[in-house]
Amino acid sequence: MANPIVRDKLDRREFFVAPGLQDMIAAAVANQVGFDVVYGTGYWLTASSLGLPDAGIATYTQMLDRMRTLVQTSNAAVIADADTGYGGLLNVHHTVRGYEDAGVTVIQLEDQEFPKKCGHTPFKRLIPLEDMVEKIKVAVEARRDSRNFLIAARTDARQSEGLDGSLRRLEAYAAAGADILFPEALTSEEEMRTACAAFDAPLMANMADGGLTPILPAKVLEEIGYGFAIYPSMTSLTAAAAMRASLQALKTTGRYEDLPIFDFKEFCGLIGFEEVWDFETRWAKSPGP
Repeated sequence: MANPIVRDKLDRREFFVAPGLQDMIAAAVANQVGFDVVYGTGYWLTASSLGLPDAGIATYTQMLDRMRTLVQTSNAAVIADADTGYGGLLNVHHTVRGYEDAGVTVIQLEDQEFPKKCGHTPFKRLIPLEDMVEKIKVAVEARRDSRNFLIAARTDARQSEGLDGSLRRLEAYAAAGADILFPEALTSEEEMRTACAAFDAPLMANMADGGLTPILPAKVLEEIGYGFAIYPSMTSLTAAAAMRASLQALKTTGRYEDLPIFDFKEFCGLIGFEEVWDFETRWAKSPGP
């Protein structure tokens, strides 16, 4: 079931940050650090599990399984990327039900054509505004918990319809029942301020490293008026950089001990080995000769 913490934070206008998690190792580390809201990123969960780009290649079934596992692994509320809802209106209905049953707290739907593209890459194509409004209405009707299971409506219109087109779409999505508005790929702080000033509904900011939107400090995003910010690529890019550094060191020098490395015993505890060892101590039979 959905975690009420996101609804409560939004009602209190308590700004928060949600790191993107690309796999269950990242989820375990986020548990240790103590995040209470995290982001299930479509780009990076696809990259980590399939080695494929975020271009509508991963299926609904694959992403649902990944999000369900993330919910089970994480101690936090999960904001989950659901792309376009994986098809038409019936697909959206099915996707919303599946994500809610998996324990997701916020489902994010976007107004691109299916299959979609990463919001910070070229060749995005949008569906008509009226079609996305219908998707939002179907999503609202499909969910069972109308208070705590929230619908985030994303528009990718900035690059094709300009800022005014993005705001016009978000206004329609809010009227259709979206709880959270997501103007993707804004290109300046001025645009971000304009978008936040245009709505009473909470807006989410996407702090995607290497993307089109400027990366701003959390305090500035809060001052601008965002409800919260996601950092979808942060853990993935830092992990990839650390892996490359260690691999290069091993290849060139035959050693990597001087690089920062997570303690193995601590990591065993992080993913639950201590519980396994306790179980073995209590239940395992003595080995035979």
